[in-house]
Amino acid sequence: MKSLLFPVLLLAGTVIAGIAGAADIPLTRYITARDGKLYDGDKEFRFLSFDIPNLLMIEDNVPFTEENPWRLPDQFEINDALQTVHELGGTVARTYVITVVRTNDLPGTPRHVLGPGKFNETAFRAMDQVLASANRIGVRLIIPLVDNWSWQGGRAEYAGFRGKTKDAFWTDPQLIADFEKTIHFILTRTNTITGVRYADDKSILCWETGNELYSPPAWTREIARYIKSLDANHLVMDGFNAVTLRPESLEMNDVDIVTTHHYPGNQKSFAELIRANAAMARGKKPYIVGEFGFVTTPKMAQTMQAIRDSGCSGGLLWSLRFRDRDGGFYWHSEPGLGGNLYKAFHWPASAIGNDYDEIALMALVRSNAFAIRGLTAPPVPIPAPPTLLPIADASAISWQGSVGASGYQVERAANRAGGWQAIATNVDEAMTQYRPQFADENVPRGEWFYRVRATNASGLSQPSNISGPVTVQADTLVDELADFSKVQTRTGAWKIASHDCRSAKEDACRAAGVAGDALVYRLPDNVLSFRVFAFYPTEESDLKFSLSRDGQNFHDVTAKKAVYFHGAGEYGYWKPVMFHAKGLRGGKYLKIQLAGETQISRVEISHQASPR
Repeated sequence: MKSLLFPVLLLAGTVIAGIAGAADIPLTRYITARDGKLYDGDKEFRFLSFDIPNLLMIEDNVPFTEENPWRLPDQFEINDALQTVHELGGTVARTYVITVVRTNDLPGTPRHVLGPGKFNETAFRAMDQVLASANRIGVRLIIPLVDNWSWQGGRAEYAGFRGKTKDAFWTDPQLIADFEKTIHFILTRTNTITGVRYADDKSILCWETGNELYSPPAWTREIARYIKSLDANHLVMDGFNAVTLRPESLEMNDVDIVTTHHYPGNQKSFAELIRANAAMARGKKPYIVGEFGFVTTPKMAQTMQAIRDSGCSGGLLWSLRFRDRDGGFYWHSEPGLGGNLYKAFHWPASAIGNDYDEIALMALVRSNAFAIRGLTAPPVPIPAPPTLLPIADASAISWQGSVGASGYQVERAANRAGGWQAIATNVDEAMTQYRPQFADENVPRGEWFYRVRATNASGLSQPSNISGPVTVQADTLVDELADFSKVQTRTGAWKIASHDCRSAKEDACRAAGVAGDALVYRLPDNVLSFRVFAFYPTEESDLKFSLSRDGQNFHDVTAKKAVYFHGAGEYGYWKPVMFHAKGLRGGKYLKIQLAGETQISRVEISHQASPR
């Protein structure tokens, strides 16, 4: 993709939390190929699963105040990704590429390859963790070695190191030698966690020559041969980019697997193309549908059926994003091929994905993922307890979520030892993007303790860790602007915007207005402070703020502003500006008035908390 993109145990009637569909046999063997099929030992190996583009390098760390979206995944995130694959019935995940430093990277951007023969040990230690977790959880990995595209650095960057053009990557001996240095480093690397060389790691299903390459056959032969010279254990997949298999790839001795990617734009359906490709590959080489997506659920269902019926070894949906260590999920809208409609998928699915039918599709994927393995999908197990993150303010409560959790129950107590009360149930962690998952907006003054439980159709988890005491003196109204239900009055042509989410740093809902439009909030007590998060699609302009005691007569207040912008980048980011003021006096009503085209992302208004 052009990335712009346990068994369930029943004990005394209780579903025990675990990893659905865990491997019956640990990863003690390499996957092999013969007669056009993949094998795990003597058993044919087939799968339906996901591409996970952030697994080696996160490109989607886009909180409002963050100017650099790139960071390495941590252990929680890696485990969440791979355990999610297992619970969905998958046994394989395809990563994105080995990244290469780019001349336009922001300072501090991590990359795997820093120059010819120069490598980032920190980035590869994160990859060590991916392989260690994959072995433990039981997920095989497909790893593309270089990108055709520019998003994470690829052939153009290798060429740039030597002052050459990107197409020279296919033929220039120096550039080929530079790329082979990277291959040598990776395949001969010893994992710092497991002590196992990558070339001997059984979690690796295959090395892919690259992602969506337009490589000449001669280049593919040379690179596949070089991989085999270093690694006799693993298969090699040709990453040539096409919707129809390249005949030359089917004849290459050192290429074991062939692949195609499928997105809208072809006259033939995905299913037609896949069946024809499977017929071409039958008896010659295993065939994997490496990416497919951005079509309706019925068309996705036809595609999965074609993968199962045609004898394909496997198929991978584009794409799955995992949970964020700071709470909630990572998000990735697809403004290009995805038509500004489709987003990366999350598990469990959420109503926030109704525009692209996420709930129905993910249920279908899970059913097919087990069926292609000859299994019936078991019930989703009770989720494990979430991890509550430190709480500095009761209006900003976040947690690291649990695989399989469809909702969360937030509990509060005046005493750590007991007296817990549920103050919110079925909180959907997908409803906020790069924000706290919950705001306790009406908590009385005093000291409080919090904990969280995860829930799904199978039951309620044990409680999380406890955070507290949290001292409360003020309460905060928090409005994510999914609608106008928290607004007292509004004037002008306001509307809720839910498209162009990538430009708005993945905020799914914003209040969009033009010069002169105004929102008025009414608080239970006098306004003490506020923060307003705004995006500017065109020209930046100030917001005007005013207070009132009666909702009729307003007086202006001065706000400071902070701009969090480091350029539009490749996704056309809008300028994010936060307006804030504190130490206010003068009324329960706050008016926000626009001076130009603006999309308001979030409003926080604090007031005195009521006594206990």
